[in-house]
Amino acid sequence: MNTRILLRAGLIAATLIGPVQAATEIRDQVVAIVDDDIIMASELRERVGAVTVNLEARGVQLPPEEELIRETLDHLILESIQLQLGKRAGVRISDEQLNSAVQRMATQNRMTLEQFREALEERGQSYEAMREQVRRDMIIQRVQAGNINQRIQITEDEVGNFIATQEGQTLIQPEFHLIHALLPIAPDAASSEVSAASAQVEAVMKRIRAGEPFAQAIPASNSPYTFSGGDLGWRKLDDLPSLFSDIVPQLKPGQTADPVRSDSGFHLVFLEAVRGMEEVVTQTKARHILIKPSEIMTDSQARELIAKLRARILAGEDFSELAREYSEDIGSAQEGGELGWTNPGQMVPEFEAAMARTAVDQISDPVRTQFGWHIVKVEGRREQDMTDLATRSKAMDYVHNRKYQEELDAWLRQIRDEAFVDIK
Repeated sequence: MNTRILLRAGLIAATLIGPVQAATEIRDQVVAIVDDDIIMASELRERVGAVTVNLEARGVQLPPEEELIRETLDHLILESIQLQLGKRAGVRISDEQLNSAVQRMATQNRMTLEQFREALEERGQSYEAMREQVRRDMIIQRVQAGNINQRIQITEDEVGNFIATQEGQTLIQPEFHLIHALLPIAPDAASSEVSAASAQVEAVMKRIRAGEPFAQAIPASNSPYTFSGGDLGWRKLDDLPSLFSDIVPQLKPGQTADPVRSDSGFHLVFLEAVRGMEEVVTQTKARHILIKPSEIMTDSQARELIAKLRARILAGEDFSELAREYSEDIGSAQEGGELGWTNPGQMVPEFEAAMARTAVDQISDPVRTQFGWHIVKVEGRREQDMTDLATRSKAMDYVHNRKYQEELDAWLRQIRDEAFVDIK
């Protein structure tokens, strides 16, 4: 009997529920040994059932039964190997992290958590089993990232060469989020009809120029002149309708282009947002002192100490010296609390807000973050063109992702070959 038949026979045997005419009743059995782990027929049966439900829900034709069982077992074997690697490395997923991941899944499906649970149960899936599978998937993702990222090396030349390709040029093109409204009018419409439609479009533009939001300025569908169109989503320059390709790049977010006439009618185009164009950011140069609450220092005591340090600095003591003596940020304390030039979004929100409120050469009020109590000294601000850096960062991410998949496939083959696997 070959492996396929054995797998199928084992799976069928494990599903027997009623009494059997034999000395021993078979309820479950081992279908594979994987290093220090085993895979039971019940586990394989449950996973085959879940895969079947998912494929049917997506309208995908099911493969032959033996193929489905074999591929599912192969997946379980690889999963087991990676989970064992994660266990040996001490990888853990907290309940808080798991709850956040499940909540994101519900949100992505436009459901509340309770609606998500009910939808799963209606499909015959266990909510608790789904949570545990998500936990396993998160552990596997961390194991993969830890092993694959260290295998990937990307040079500056690789990034530059990729940007020079057609694929690279397409990737780094700016993207435009457009809202479109069309007032239809036939190409051979009478001049009086064209004039009336033109007057209506101009009336809409007058309202927009006066500050009325684009969507509100467009007449309702029951008006004498009905506009069609809507949200065009994010479009790269090459994907823009030719009618707008020369107009849109000249707009700034929040602007509406002058009306355009085509054989279809009068077009209005509003630029909601743009990304990938010239990126100039305001950078801030700062220092800070951090005091952390602990078992020997309460939160209020930490707040009191950071306030005293602020008073000493305002009285003339040197910020850098006090940072070296008192700051508990091991990354900056020995540098006098020096943080260098920071970009928007680089710091946690509370710290960022305090830094933004503080003028150059001034000391912030004490601010609480997840790390403890801080005071911040702002030493400078500047406008920095980040366009080239952003372009290369986007290209590097693309090259990294492509290499990641290649390295992941190779690594999975490697750990599968190196593992002890005995299929029963």
